[in-house]
This record gives sequence, structure tokens and C-alpha cells, in this order.
Amino acid sequence: MKLKFNPKFTITPKINKTLVEIERVRGFLDAIKLKDERIADMQQRALILESHHSTHIEGTALSVEQSKSILEGKKVNDVDRDDKNELLNYKKAMDFISRYLGKDDPVTEGLVREIHKLLVKNVRGEHADPGNYRKVQNYVVNSKTKEVVYTPPPPFDVPVLMREFVDWVNKSEDISPVLVAGIAQFQFVHIHPFKDGNGRTARLLSTLVLYKTGYDFKRLFTISEYYDKDRPLYYSAIQSVRNNNMDMTGWLEYFVAGLHSQMEEIRKKGAQLIKMDTSLQKIKKLGLNERQEKAVRYILKTGKISVNEYQEVATCIRRTAQRDLEELISKKIIEAVGKTQTDPTKHFVLL
Repeated sequence: MKLKFNPKFTITPKINKTLVEIERVRGFLDAIKLKDERIADMQQRALILESHHSTHIEGTALSVEQSKSILEGKKVNDVDRDDKNELLNYKKAMDFISRYLGKDDPVTEGLVREIHKLLVKNVRGEHADPGNYRKVQNYVVNSKTKEVVYTPPPPFDVPVLMREFVDWVNKSEDISPVLVAGIAQFQFVHIHPFKDGNGRTARLLSTLVLYKTGYDFKRLFTISEYYDKDRPLYYSAIQSVRNNNMDMTGWLEYFVAGLHSQMEEIRKKGAQLIKMDTSLQKIKKLGLNERQEKAVRYILKTGKISVNEYQEVATCIRRTAQRDLEELISKKIIEAVGKTQTDPTKHFVLL
């Protein structure tokens, strides 16, 4: 049976090369041996960044640090209630789609509706009839000029378009899951099935497709961070499809490039952590005390440490810090960098 939704795109050499690179990093992530607590820390950081940047794209005014504190359950004063709730809702939706990691369950309209419900509960978009397709015409408007940049399909077309779209997602086994995720994100935004929350739902749907097909990358990627860093380019990539007779090639080149840039960041971080763990294992054999181990971890993370920083990291008085540092120097673990003993820029680095 021929599907009515049949996306138009070309797998260019650029796309093909990037897909190969993504597979290479995927293999690296599958092979590396990182401690569970390391992975958990990285996943928590990724969850914070993805939740922050995806909601920030839609207009929340929170800083990364504010988002981090809110998601860690800390009290943050003077923040907009809707901004806070949108952030918390996004995390709930991320947790929800994580249940589908590697599962064969099909993507259903009900699943998409549930994601939308989670996103717009008790926030600005609650008037958007959570989980239900729009019954009115909506418009995509330039937030600065207020100019209408895109008119989505009429509301009576939405149920059929969504049914055909979801059917295609579930029957596209012969296409790279990475490309399916990219196509799913664009097509959902193009249909714009809800009154509000379409951008966030589209990004989560794309992530869900990756999660289900074994491309979760240990849940360490933050694709919305890539979009948020250059929003005009993000919107331009989406609009390029409409400007090119619905050919998605340009959008897919942008999408896979963004995912690859995220993968490279993860690969570098993973390699750095492996190096750090290897160094720590070697250093532990030298019989360091707990304070010194904390200091070495700090140097591995930041590249250097001062006496004042040692005091803070190891929770000790200055004399103890100086004695510990001298011992690390004598064991040829660190060396001092600074002209004189009283040089305010004096610090210590690993040998």
C-alpha cells in the first residue's frame, strides 16, 4: 500500500558522510567503559540542558543556572511561574519518553497527545486544549515583526495528516533512524496539530524516534542546545523546506550536522573522563590521603589548583593545604607554577 505522506529528500554526500560519523561516535559510546556514576552525572547534565534550551527556544527567560537549580528541586526566587512550570513539564515529558528506550512499540497518535498534555499542563499553553488537535486555524508569527511567516494546514485536515504521518514513521524501516527523526521533527512542525506547544512536542517526538531505534546515545545528547545557540539558523533550516517545494534535504543536512556536533562533544567528554579515571587509578596506588585525592580530581577537571582552592576543595586550613601540596610535589604528581612563593598567580598542575 502506498503511503500518502511521502517525504521528498536526497541523501547527499554531506548527509551520508555525517551519518557515517554519527555511527562512529555511536560505536565509541557503546564501547567505552565509564563508571555508572559518571554516566548518571552526564545524563543529569544533559537532561538539564535539553530541558532548558528547548523551553528557552520558545521564550522562557531562565538562565542555565536557574534551570539547573529548579530541576534539582532548589528554591529559585524571582522567576516567572510559567517559565518554571514549562521547564518542569519538559523534564517530565523527557522522563516519559525515556520509558520507550529500545522498545518496539509503534509511535501512536495517543502517545503524541500524551507528550503534549505533559508539556502544556498549568502553563501558558494550557488554553491550547492539552492533548487535543486544534479546531481553529493557527499561524506561525515572527516574534519581533509580528509578521505571519507560515500558515499551517486548516484544522479539518489535521487528523488525516497526523494519521498518515504517524503511519509513515512506523513503516520507514528502510531509512536511517536518524533521518526518520529529522523528518518527523519537521513534518510535525509543518502540520502544527496543536494550538500551542508544537515546537517542544516536535523536538521530543524526534528524540523519541531516536530512543526507540537504539539511537539514544546513552541519553547524553542535547540537540536543543544546538538549535538555541543560533535560532535564526534553526528557523531558516525549517523554512528552507517550504522554500524548496517541500524538499527536506537542506533541513536534514542541518539536522544531522547538529546531532553530529553533539555527538562529538560527548565523545570528547567521554575520552576525557576515561583519561581522568585512568589517571586516578594510577595516583591511588601512591597512597594519597582523602584530601589529596579530592585535589587531584579537581586538577583533572579544571587543569590547576591554588592553595586557596585546595583549602576549599579539601575543607582544611592553609597550613594543611600547603603541607599536602608539598607532599604531592615530592611524589612528582604535581608541580608549582609561579615566580615566587608569594606570587598571587601561583598554582599547581599535574606533571
